Amino acid sequence: MTSLRQTLARIPEGAGVLFFIQVVSTLGYAVLYSSLVLYASQALGYSNEKAALIMGVFGAFNYGLHLFGGYLGGRFLSNRNLFLGGMVLQAAGCAAIALGGETPLIWGLALFLTGSGLNVTCLNMMLTQRFAPEDTRREGAFLWNYAGMNVGFFIGFAVAGHYQLSQAYGSLFSFATVGNIAAIALTLVYWRVLADRDTPLLQATPAQFRLRFAAGMAILVGLVPVLAWLLRHPGETSWLLKGVSALIAVILVVLTLRHPEPAERRRMVVYLVLTLGSLVFWSLYQMAPSGLQLFAVGNVHMEVAGLAIAPQWVQNINTIVIVIGGPWLALLFQRWRARGWPVDIPQQFAAALLLMGLGFLVLPLGIQLAGADGRVAFAWLALSYVLQAVGELLISPIGYAMIGRLAPQKYQGVMMGSWMMVTGLASLFAADFSGLVAQPADGSPLTSNPAYATLFTQLGAGSLVVGVVLVALVPWLGRMIGPATTSKQPG
Repeated sequence: MTSLRQTLARIPEGAGVLFFIQVVSTLGYAVLYSSLVLYASQALGYSNEKAALIMGVFGAFNYGLHLFGGYLGGRFLSNRNLFLGGMVLQAAGCAAIALGGETPLIWGLALFLTGSGLNVTCLNMMLTQRFAPEDTRREGAFLWNYAGMNVGFFIGFAVAGHYQLSQAYGSLFSFATVGNIAAIALTLVYWRVLADRDTPLLQATPAQFRLRFAAGMAILVGLVPVLAWLLRHPGETSWLLKGVSALIAVILVVLTLRHPEPAERRRMVVYLVLTLGSLVFWSLYQMAPSGLQLFAVGNVHMEVAGLAIAPQWVQNINTIVIVIGGPWLALLFQRWRARGWPVDIPQQFAAALLLMGLGFLVLPLGIQLAGADGRVAFAWLALSYVLQAVGELLISPIGYAMIGRLAPQKYQGVMMGSWMMVTGLASLFAADFSGLVAQPADGSPLTSNPAYATLFTQLGAGSLVVGVVLVALVPWLGRMIGPATTSKQPG
């Protein structure tokens, strides 16, 4: 008991409650992420293409607003205030969607995305502010919070699957509302200990704070109708977001070519190459809640030992692999490096793309071995998710960390923001891929299996090709990055 009290005493004030806030605040997103396509296609009668497109725009806005959330929280509303306001919007959004119908869905998504897109960064900022810059406990705290997020995903996916089996979508979105309300309650109970520390807003006078707060609230509320309008036109919105992404890509290329310091310019080139590889990986990975889920529902035997498997439960394969495989992979890399076998960033990216390619190529094999009814054995889908999850372990944890090594100090903000946009852009491409297979009129997997087999083969082969190219480029990329000691940025 004394040891437990000593352990708890070493946790900075507020860090512990943020773990539990992370768990419950993730539930609503987990429900929508795993059920939006199924709800749109099954309950609202959307075509597979339209349902996947809505999911793509949902993912693009969720990830694309993260960077703006940090700016709005740190300079206008405070991270604590914006997080609370965002959770209120998320709760209102889930409650609206629970009403049923297309109009409640559009406005519910607009409310939810405004909240989730802006407040994720605020939660991370509140956590990092609990620690001094030199505090070595920060990494452990973020690992715990990442675990909390995965606990939230596991619960959210499990509950979503339970209600989806009975098509009780109203009850499902009501559950998501309760999770958001729990996060609001925890935030209010621990309001004092979650106060912002060391942000630009704290330097403002009371009059300046009131003015900034009013401006921040206007932005927060004004985003809702803007997102609602964009969600009503998902096709045009998708092209708009792709255009913005292309413009940012051009800007990055120009900045790279014009950068005067040769060593830093070389590392910026590596960043651009790896960003392209990352876009390929995440474009396929983001098919899990859209195209792969539609394939699972219509073309896979969703049962094991007589037990019905809900489509959302399949996504928990990813959660389990991360929880178990993350520590094991970290230990394995540590042993390899101790033996003089270097494992660097380009190698991990290449391996992730090869695994993603294999993850998609096992699906056409499963289709070839399908039964007389055309349905694929569940084991093939599970194997695909395992391979994709291992690939995620290789590419995701190092993605943000590599920015500090590859980006010159004055460009770190724009390069970090661009890296965050990659996942959002990938959601749009995943929607494009997912919509390529038309929903058969007779609902028979025998009708759609050939189209799925062709699509998965093409996507898997494309990922393998990009992975092989990266393998060939590994020596060159390693030389471009240079020794770790040369990656320090000038002060």
